Amino acid sequence: MLSISPVQSQPVRSLSIQEVTLRAAGCELIRAEKKSGASTEGRTELRTLIDFARKGDTIVVTRIDRLARSIADLAGIVRELEAKGVALRATEQPVDTSTAAGKAFLGMLGVFAEFETNLRRERQLDGIAKAKAQGVYKGRPASINAAAVKSLAAEGVGGSEIARRLGIGRASVYRLLNGKAA
Repeated sequence: MLSISPVQSQPVRSLSIQEVTLRAAGCELIRAEKKSGASTEGRTELRTLIDFARKGDTIVVTRIDRLARSIADLAGIVRELEAKGVALRATEQPVDTSTAAGKAFLGMLGVFAEFETNLRRERQLDGIAKAKAQGVYKGRPASINAAAVKSLAAEGVGGSEIARRLGIGRASVYRLLNGKAA
């Protein structure tokens, strides 16, 4: 058996708890990484584990949301494992892709994980909208001093020289002077 134990936004102690669980499940090799399950991008340990797995192996995770948070990513990982003849099993959920029931439950968990991620995103956007309405959230502070740009331009200084003096990009100067800056 192989394993992966990626931890998303959790304290370091979670790794040891997951490792104990995976060792108790009979895992011989454990790969761990602290990356979000929201995407497979940058998940080098996951990629290494999938590449290393051979026909007849089983990849074990403690929970499916440690592997992927979107249905697309989860389906892609499962398809890749199935093509290699590798099973996927979760220790804390009745998921085992070597059985029909396990495959069905895996699909349902994927749907709920993505639903939870979307709800969290909606709540965050609602909170930002509310804070903006109350005047609490104004976004990122401006990184360009618009008054300085306009003052130098009024003195007849060219765009390239304004950019050099203020340490900003030339395109930013022209966007601001042409009224296209946000």
